[in-house]
Amino acid sequence: MDETESEPTRWQVEAEQNGERIDKLLSDALDGVSRTQIQQWIKDGHARVDGRNVKPNYKLSGGQVVDLAIPDPEPLDIAAENIPLDVVYEDGDVIVINKPRGLVVHPAPGHYSGTLVNALMHHCKDLSGINGVMRPGIVHRIDKDTSGLLMIAKNDQAHASLAEQLKEHSVTRKYVALVHGNLQHDHGTIDAPIGRDSYDRKLYTVTDKNSKHAVTHFAVLERFDGYTLVELKLETGRTHQIRVHLKFIGHPLVGDPSYGRSKGMTMDGQALHAQILGFTHPRTGERLEFEAPIPEDMADLLHRLRNL
Repeated sequence: MDETESEPTRWQVEAEQNGERIDKLLSDALDGVSRTQIQQWIKDGHARVDGRNVKPNYKLSGGQVVDLAIPDPEPLDIAAENIPLDVVYEDGDVIVINKPRGLVVHPAPGHYSGTLVNALMHHCKDLSGINGVMRPGIVHRIDKDTSGLLMIAKNDQAHASLAEQLKEHSVTRKYVALVHGNLQHDHGTIDAPIGRDSYDRKLYTVTDKNSKHAVTHFAVLERFDGYTLVELKLETGRTHQIRVHLKFIGHPLVGDPSYGRSKGMTMDGQALHAQILGFTHPRTGERLEFEAPIPEDMADLLHRLRNL
């Protein structure tokens, strides 16, 4: 092949993984890489089972050996844009950004500009290529209308380390959120699987069908008349996880355009802020933790509630 590859990574298929699709096994093993990207690698022959090329839906048997040689990244062709960034921390391996509400994290078909990735391309040229040309450096995401902390990898070694920490649940991710209603308990855990909504494929819901395990821990910080300020700690990082879980327990986010309520307090985007982010530095092994203050629009909303 014309493309050059990295040295392959090898997995031995365990007995309990018998019958599992190869794209699912690799997706679970590489938490920071999209399943679509993994499927493309399999189609391009970068993943092999017992030395043979297979299709993304190939079902594995216990004892088989899976090799994945990640291809060298394509040259990045996303336009650099001079969009201001709130850089909380930066070194040769990692950048931590405090993302404002309203900023999309990465380009997508039909939306190639004005994103965090465009801003990062202007800020620095050395970003990891594991997630392809559309998502350089992006290890994890937060929604467009969620504010707060994100870690970005500057090289593939850092990306692999941070993605593994996410998979092992050793990354600290704490959010603060304002929800409708008064939670009955001061703290608790929402353990409910999440999958796509069968009625609207753009949304997600709690379901046992084609779902992924999802766990969110919560603790009440402050109570108001008809609203509650909570801290949320992610154990897993599924798409729209916090928003779906809070709707599931009957306390949707204030301002959530997809899962919230149309009546009562509102704001431009959901009242959800990724406040604390902690991880082990991929090169030095030092434990780092960062905190971003609640943004002004959400702070104003809390001030109004406190003075009712």
